[in-house]
Amino acid sequence: MAHTKEMEAIASVGIQVDIISQFEAIVGKENLILEEEARHEYSHDRTEKYSFMPDIVLKPRRPEEISSILIICNKYNLPTTPRGAGTGLSGGALPIKKGVVISMERFNKIIEIDELNLQATVEPGVITEVFQNAVKEKGLFYPPDPASRGSCYLGGNLANNSGGPKAVKYGVTRDYVINMEVVLPTGEIIWTAANVLKNSTGYNLTQLMCGSEGTLGIITKIVFKLRGFPQKNVLMMIPFSTNEEACRAISAIFVAGITPSGMEFFEREAAAKTFEYCAKVLNSPITTTLSENMNAYVLCELDGNDEEVLMRDAERVMTVVEKFEVGEVLFAESTAQKEELWKIRKNISPAVNWYTLTKSDDVVVPRSKMPTLISGIKEIGKQYGFNTVCFGHLGDGNLHVNILKENISDEDWETKIPEGIGEIFKLTVKLGGTLSGEHGIGIAKRPYMSIAMSEVNLNLMRGIKKVFDPNGILNPGKIF
Repeated sequence: MAHTKEMEAIASVGIQVDIISQFEAIVGKENLILEEEARHEYSHDRTEKYSFMPDIVLKPRRPEEISSILIICNKYNLPTTPRGAGTGLSGGALPIKKGVVISMERFNKIIEIDELNLQATVEPGVITEVFQNAVKEKGLFYPPDPASRGSCYLGGNLANNSGGPKAVKYGVTRDYVINMEVVLPTGEIIWTAANVLKNSTGYNLTQLMCGSEGTLGIITKIVFKLRGFPQKNVLMMIPFSTNEEACRAISAIFVAGITPSGMEFFEREAAAKTFEYCAKVLNSPITTTLSENMNAYVLCELDGNDEEVLMRDAERVMTVVEKFEVGEVLFAESTAQKEELWKIRKNISPAVNWYTLTKSDDVVVPRSKMPTLISGIKEIGKQYGFNTVCFGHLGDGNLHVNILKENISDEDWETKIPEGIGEIFKLTVKLGGTLSGEHGIGIAKRPYMSIAMSEVNLNLMRGIKKVFDPNGILNPGKIF
């Protein structure tokens, strides 16, 4: 019976039996997926409702196995899509041309934590939070902190150059990458640099690979730099009368010479949906209450090792925000209260997507332009007939815009709403910004690239892609 099912599965895919046999010889039968139900798990991520069924899923364990797979894929011109945890929001790891999915889930080892040099060598399938906790046990700190840190892979963070709340003070993923081992689309295995903090030796292949969305190579090892872990922090939730007031206050805080370790913004509607989601879905109600007549909220975190310095900075923040239309500031008095405030922020995205289908974008502008951007987004929403929930990392100008489907017809959702999204992107670029701060382009933003990039820029990128991937097999149809 099992043999019959296997033959049916082989017959249902678009890859020749002899090629499947070659793949099986490389990864083993147990790490090769042909059954339709199992393949479906690799057909989607967290981007809207996109789904593209791969012909076959392979789960290699060593770089040499990936090399052998890619050589075969080049020989037979098979589209090949590298995949991490599937938490992406731009469709960057979806097999839109079917073919082969290479899942990195078995590359899940923390190889070394070098305390003397403040470095760690890891594989790309390590969950971000697992890595953070492992280095924290040694008193060290890996700051990049995407909202999906409990499930996303480090390799996916590299592919999209993820940031998160800590980026405002500590930087994004690419700021912590020193070196990486990569399998090129043609099968060669290289290291992009050396395990040193300064390197002026030719082109920076490490930084080129970071943010390339799996189109230039498949990362198999990563060397990260680490920091000492800050021992103390202060967290405030600051309510404002309007989104625009919150945005102006955030810029004023930085002008005052204060550098928070987190500066997160969310609308009242975002918080309300999160409260409902936590109570009904997570069975973990939020006890924090929202201020009356306050429509925007900012989480301001300060961290360091000197409590007196932190409290002085907190007082300076209070002095700044008092000049704006602000409500009563909530100081988190315990670890549990801090965790609850962060719980509100980190559950906004799943809460909104639980409420309705969404189109999610993460535009980024200079911080001072944020009030104009948010006002403009609301006006565009009125013009095109959609509601938005806005939140994000306003300390570094990165706004997440969730467009809600609610009662919008399927036809308008697929035709009219994308036009409105284009208007949001045009406004963003006009304000000196660009299409994505951390989610990447993938397929979701691909149609809008010409808004942000000239044809000269795009042709340079296409040329780089051609050098790395002459047959165009690796993650085809993304970015361009």
